[in-house]
Amino acid sequence: MKIPESLISVLRCPENHQPLTLAEPDTLHQLNQRIAKQQLSNRGGSLIEAEIEAGLIREDHKCLYPVINGFPVMLLDEAIDLA
Repeated sequence: MKIPESLISVLRCPENHQPLTLAEPDTLHQLNQRIAKQQLSNRGGSLIEAEIEAGLIREDHKCLYPVINGFPVMLLDEAIDLA
């Protein structure tokens, strides 16, 4: 399920209210490689086990909010740090 651009344009990071954009396939590929090696955790400290199908990246490119089953998960503990 694709997220409508009209929805993405109104979503903001719950932490600092920066705009979000859809993650590029290359970024998702890199994250999924780390997931396959069990090397990626979210901010809450939970190991991410499922491949990320899509994500929303904050304007400063410091974190990604995963999209699960077509729905953005905008919880701070579920965010993935990209720095």
